[in-house]
Amino acid sequence: MKLLNLLFLDDLWKEFNRVKATPAALDKFHDKIASLKFLDPACGCGNFLMLTYRELRLLELEVLKMKVSTTQKRLDISLLLKVNVEQFYGIEIEDFPCQVAMVGMWLVDHQMNLRIAEEFGQYHPRLPLTQSATIVHANALRIDWEDIIPKNKLSYIVSNPPYVGYKYRVARQKEDMRLILPDSQNLDYVAAWYKKAADMMSGTSIQTGFVSTNSITQGEQVALLWKPLMERGIMINFAYRTFRWWNEAKGKAQVHCVIIGFSFVDTAHKYIFDGETKTSVTSINPYLVDAPNVFIERRTKPLCESPNMVAGNKPVDYNHLKIESEDYKDFINKDPLSKKYIKRMIGAEEFINNHKRYCLWLVGVVPEELRKMPEVMKRVNSCRDARLKSIDAGAKKLAETPTLFRETMNPEKYLVIPAVSSERRKYIPMDYFSKDTIPVMGILIIPDATFYHFGILTSSVHNAWTRAVCGRLEMRYRYSKDIVYNNFPWAEATDAQKSTIATLAQAVLDTRAQFSNSSLADLYDPLTMPKELLKAHQNLDRVVMKLYKFKNDMSESAVVAALMGMYQKLTAPPTFIPEEEAKKARKEHRKK
Repeated sequence: MKLLNLLFLDDLWKEFNRVKATPAALDKFHDKIASLKFLDPACGCGNFLMLTYRELRLLELEVLKMKVSTTQKRLDISLLLKVNVEQFYGIEIEDFPCQVAMVGMWLVDHQMNLRIAEEFGQYHPRLPLTQSATIVHANALRIDWEDIIPKNKLSYIVSNPPYVGYKYRVARQKEDMRLILPDSQNLDYVAAWYKKAADMMSGTSIQTGFVSTNSITQGEQVALLWKPLMERGIMINFAYRTFRWWNEAKGKAQVHCVIIGFSFVDTAHKYIFDGETKTSVTSINPYLVDAPNVFIERRTKPLCESPNMVAGNKPVDYNHLKIESEDYKDFINKDPLSKKYIKRMIGAEEFINNHKRYCLWLVGVVPEELRKMPEVMKRVNSCRDARLKSIDAGAKKLAETPTLFRETMNPEKYLVIPAVSSERRKYIPMDYFSKDTIPVMGILIIPDATFYHFGILTSSVHNAWTRAVCGRLEMRYRYSKDIVYNNFPWAEATDAQKSTIATLAQAVLDTRAQFSNSSLADLYDPLTMPKELLKAHQNLDRVVMKLYKFKNDMSESAVVAALMGMYQKLTAPPTFIPEEEAKKARKEHRKK
């Protein structure tokens, strides 16, 4: 109903209320709603079609109430009915749901005829059943939708296409997508329905509304899907930002959805919904933000001057070079010489929850010393055997160096950012570590990050950017180097501004130190975050907001819109200036 109301029902009810007192206009309106045609290209058991039909019949009932006087209540009202099941079309890949959808439409028709009888005193069953919806048993991605209904007769496309992440597509689904989107390797299955809908709408005023997984408005999928659509002229007219949806079946399958209404025709009013909060906006970009249409694409180096971010080491050791905390003392007792080659290891779990875990860091070990450590030798031998048995060619190659992780990064000092973090946190936890701790998978690190860099990255400004453009794992933030960090627009800062931000960033770390027994999960949980730490972050936020020339009372969506505006300017192609104009400009500059 969220989708149907915004796509057409709200407007139809407004139009009805505007014309209901004028008989000629009301007749014209009645003809209009009877002429509308609807297509659901992934109709399943027909829920969208049945609800749409029911709502149109309820609207028609109000039309008839205005047309028929109280003295005419006993007339054959069926002669005045115009809205019927033949206005509806569906495509469904499974046979049984097709049959359910067909019967379901007849049942809704029957129910609405009973409603008509309650109001006007007569019931005329449509027997024999000569009218029916057109429900086609087919793969919607393998057929031409115009074979079902010509685009010049279609009014709206409504659907809840399949939820299949790009990593979980089966061979048939991958082939489906290649037919529609040749470059679809990193796109969810639902993206193909967006492309097919755009093709169907091209050159028409058809409007589409889809309920989809939120992944198509996050991370790298945004540019892959929406850039070619918007370059063709597609516009987003309304949107519900991410919300949880679950069904009533056993196990309660849960997904995180968005609702998007789009077309080639601009609408007079655009709305973004956050839960029940409705905001009127001037434009909606593919991140579902009131901001310019920008596409944050993968970037291997930072857009602005900032230190490089890299992923943690990938061990590929099959857990043979790792030492669990409960085994640490026993391992040292058995092999005392190994102590100098054991370092603390940190991944996402260890970082967020302050869990202790260790690894054998044998970089630079000499053979004669290695042979004096029998427990270490056992682990190295097991690592070699596991790599040799692997079906991965890269892992087999690593069997030649069984003492080492695949990467051997060990910076003197580095800033850690978890690759995945809870959506409940206002601030993604970040912290510094030294060469005594080895970074591994699940975290990203910045070896050359100063306190100024930490101050910007831990601020509400950067966190707002992250929430808007990052990918998600369910609802958790999936921070990435190539999408989030490398595309972040840094503000120009003087040395004095950098110094102030660095001092406030240090204050955040100093405040954390007062709670040394608490994990970052404890410190950044909204329910348990100490007020002292919150205040330290807020002091830092105010200064970073000022650096970006943002007002302190700006909403997060306004901050994101401004950052996207900065990004758009930073990525705009350079403007060509004719040589004569350039010479004149240089001359004026020298004079100044």
